[in-house]
Amino acid sequence: MKKKNITRITGIGSALVDILINESDEFLKALGKEKGGMTLVQNQDIEQILARTSQTPVVVPGGAACNTIVGVANLGGKAGFIGRRGNDEYGEAFEKQIVKCNVEPVVSISDSPTGKVLSVITPDAQRSMFTFLGASTELDPGLMTPDMFKDTAISMIEGYLLFNKDLMMAAIIAAKASGSLIALDLASFEVVNASRDILKDIIKEFVDILIANEDEAKAYTGYKDEQKAIKALSQNVTYAILKLGKRGSYVSHNNTITRIFAQSGNDPIDTTGAGDLWAAGFLFGIAHEFSIEKSGQIASACGYEVCQIMGAQLPSNAWARIKKLI
Repeated sequence: MKKKNITRITGIGSALVDILINESDEFLKALGKEKGGMTLVQNQDIEQILARTSQTPVVVPGGAACNTIVGVANLGGKAGFIGRRGNDEYGEAFEKQIVKCNVEPVVSISDSPTGKVLSVITPDAQRSMFTFLGASTELDPGLMTPDMFKDTAISMIEGYLLFNKDLMMAAIIAAKASGSLIALDLASFEVVNASRDILKDIIKEFVDILIANEDEAKAYTGYKDEQKAIKALSQNVTYAILKLGKRGSYVSHNNTITRIFAQSGNDPIDTTGAGDLWAAGFLFGIAHEFSIEKSGQIASACGYEVCQIMGAQLPSNAWARIKKLI
């Protein structure tokens, strides 16, 4: 159970800038990239891909945990973000933007370039990500203390931290010691496959809220069947969430599985940040002791609205529509 009368949500993860381009399936195929998921690359690889496109990129603050935390703040929640950025134009823009969104930053600065994610968005609105982690990988595990998560109801731990096991363990131990609930988003099927040696033990010992989409759930549980997957995800955690895109989601809590329907409307333009914003809505609801159904309704609205724009930063009119549900 979360700490009484405390609603703050603190996220820790990669401080990244999202670079978005619309391109064809043929463009993606020529890059040798399987559609969907995330591939780690070098900074020059992103520059080379950008040199091959005739499209004008959209550049916005990003990173999975940061997207979620910015969403929480825009919903009116108390929010903080822990990360590391470069001492460059991208890094300065990143920090200014999250402060503007009422997120309290605990952001250290590196001489390395700010991390970035290039998302190639194909006509089916799927995004395939090329990630240069840059300065974000230099967040020092030795700096992780319970005070960083003080007065936090839920600590949102980004799944991509599993690529840095020392930092992952330091963050999750410090967050747990603060008394907060631990939420973990599995991030991508590549993350699950690369961290099998520690993932199940981490979830069993530390995690209260486990979030996965279909691909991540299959990689983790071995089940493609939705009912089997959500039941397997729910082992050892208080809340398990299986996100099914336009088919909605399932939430398991207290041995009860609740179906959450997706918000209907227009076809998606870009799915960048859909899972991150879904998590923002759900965690905001849980932190404020809303029901599973209401928390899921807010989550679905956040996920729908972000699919109607390029990138993960919703305009004020979209937030106004979502807040009517609150």
